[in-house]
Amino acid sequence: MDITKLILSIIDVAACLFLIAVVLLQSGKSAGLSGAIAGAADTFLAKNKAKSWDAKLAKMTKWVAIGFMILTFVICLL
Repeated sequence: MDITKLILSIIDVAACLFLIAVVLLQSGKSAGLSGAIAGAADTFLAKNKAKSWDAKLAKMTKWVAIGFMILTFVICLL
């Protein structure tokens, strides 16, 4: 195993663990019956959703997942 593949594998495992942590930190999208009743309040407060912690975690999840997939594909090609 060459050093490049070893370093990429270590980065891939770190990205995997980071992706798991980011997904687990997100709150659930549905709140059950209380979410159905308070649906109007969600649309009223949706203006600040882009600035919330959950929105940042969702963006982070998307980019880390894309990076993880690309890195895994590159490792498979080596």
